[in-house]
Amino acid sequence: MNTRRRFVLALMAAALAAPLLSFAQQPAKIARIGFLFAASAQGTETQLQAFRDGLRELGYVEGKNFQLEVRWGEGKLERLPALAAELVQLKVDIIVAASSPSVVAARQATRTIPIVMPLSSDPVGDGLVASLAHPGGNITGLSVMSAELGEKRIQLLKEMFPKVAHAMDVLWNPDYVGMRARFEQARTAAPAVGLSVRSVEVRDTRELDAAFEAIVRERPEALLLLVDPFTRSQRLRIVEFAAAQRLPAIYESSDFVDAGGLISYGPNISNQFRRAAAYVDKILRGAKPADLPIEQPTTFELVINMRAAKALGIKFPDSIFLRADRVIE
Repeated sequence: MNTRRRFVLALMAAALAAPLLSFAQQPAKIARIGFLFAASAQGTETQLQAFRDGLRELGYVEGKNFQLEVRWGEGKLERLPALAAELVQLKVDIIVAASSPSVVAARQATRTIPIVMPLSSDPVGDGLVASLAHPGGNITGLSVMSAELGEKRIQLLKEMFPKVAHAMDVLWNPDYVGMRARFEQARTAAPAVGLSVRSVEVRDTRELDAAFEAIVRERPEALLLLVDPFTRSQRLRIVEFAAAQRLPAIYESSDFVDAGGLISYGPNISNQFRRAAAYVDKILRGAKPADLPIEQPTTFELVINMRAAKALGIKFPDSIFLRADRVIE
């Protein structure tokens, strides 16, 4: 009797353990994260690494609990819709769309897969979300815009070059989604410091050549560069042109200053991509994009290049030095 009882108990224990053992042996779900860049792989490595770092800080291990599917548009915005559709066909869990044109392409490809933006410009004005506080739909993330940012760049330019009193050229790509709001910021802020703005539009290398010729001909007193995948891909040419023309130039992002540009003021781009990882984490844990407010930058970095300043014979005011977050000697 005791032997039979032990046998029955053993069978019951085995039956209870079997499903538990089977469940334990099942691999954990690996999240597939699509990453859509409008730019090329070269020059975006730090952004992608910052996103990976952000996930790692949250406990994610690539290949163990997440997998990246990265697609690059190589600066050709017309390629983005096909690349976004490819990510949708792969049935990724989330698409990280690294710029406003990437977000537009991703939204055209899916209205159900969550989309996270690290670098959107004007998501409400561009019709990507209902509001910053309540995005609605399947899109959320971060914006690089703040109400005072364009005005601050103009003020910095005037502070550095008080004799600048007339025309300032703004070099920008009107085909890039969200850029018009950034241009309008500059155009509206300039008269307050006695400057007028001339729009210099560039969509490709042919127009960039024509823009350089126009700048040489018109001789503006300063230059503001608004960054998009195309202008970023041409940053060496733009920086070298400004230096050759002895043209005081301010840029939106520090990679232009790293390339030899004079000064930049704006959000830290790597931090934006690192923060995007937190949005991905929340969504993978069950949060809805519609309920996650769009985050606007609250801190900005001022980067100056002393080598560029010396080449131009420029002496930065002490007030600029005191506020600089990074100085390239």
